[in-house]
Amino acid sequence: MILYKIYSLCVALLVFLPITLLVAIVCSVGILLPNGDRIYIGATRIWGKSAFLLFALPVKTKGTELLDKKQSYIFIANHQGYFDILLCYGFLGHGFKWMMKEYLKKMPIIGWACKNTHQIFVGESRLSIQKAVEQSENTLRGGMSMIIFPEGTRTYDGKLQEFKRGAFMLANDIQLPIVPITIKGSFNAFNRKAWAVTWHPFELIVHTPITTEDRQNKATKQVMTEVFDTINADL
Repeated sequence: MILYKIYSLCVALLVFLPITLLVAIVCSVGILLPNGDRIYIGATRIWGKSAFLLFALPVKTKGTELLDKKQSYIFIANHQGYFDILLCYGFLGHGFKWMMKEYLKKMPIIGWACKNTHQIFVGESRLSIQKAVEQSENTLRGGMSMIIFPEGTRTYDGKLQEFKRGAFMLANDIQLPIVPITIKGSFNAFNRKAWAVTWHPFELIVHTPITTEDRQNKATKQVMTEVFDTINADL
């Protein structure tokens, strides 16, 4: 295990950082071209898969066949660790943007690339939330989807935390299906308290989409509970 941690820090990470910079540049430039979304989806998919290849982390997927590539979705996922977004980029098989907190704009390389590729930033103010809704309405069409972590932050203990309402209200505002996603293994591999990656298998489980018709006569709190229970059942 110690040898793996040394490899992850001295080899895998050092190779992955320039790949991240290259992908950030390709996405930032490519998004300006007529087929920019395809370039963005392809480059981020390579980025995600390269991370798991370099760190020798096995991935198992389930339920991706339930998704229609031409349909836009709001993906609701649990947030276990630093590999969550990479896992989704590499193995979900569906183009998406990422809803993130505004302070993440300041992250080196990643923040710059996220701004250039029109990820959805949201703050605490009502005005910021309204802007996020408007941007989402313009961005999420033709199969381009969004991933939201409704816990709001990475788990401290591996357990699913209470959901915030914003993701579900957004899905209702822009009338898109909600797809619960369960991420397994990320907490064990590299959580917020870890100093290095630990080898551990990953699993990405895509659950049955919940359409707007499915939610029509249900209160937001009821839908939140159903999605929470669906994700939690596989943890």
